[in-house]
Amino acid sequence: MIRHIVFFSAADGHSVEDVRAGLLMLADIPHADHFEVGSNLQTDKISHDAPDLVVYAEFADEAALAAFKAHPTYAACTAHVRPMREMRIAADFHAS
Repeated sequence: MIRHIVFFSAADGHSVEDVRAGLLMLADIPHADHFEVGSNLQTDKISHDAPDLVVYAEFADEAALAAFKAHPTYAACTAHVRPMREMRIAADFHAS
């Protein structure tokens, strides 16, 4: 299983809810076994540049993740969200 985690922050002048709504477009892509967008609770007081949102998804394998990223909705989501976001950090790893 591949776990896919992406952190986002909203750019100045854009609401976190608008970014979240854009990211939820990804939920319609069929290749993920699990997909969610959550608001960061920001309980870590050490990190001053904490992300606003977290995308978490699980995929059966790397092929499923690649198919997810190749889906037309992924490109549409990226085009929609990119102008509204300040930061994006992604990580993918094999679950143990």
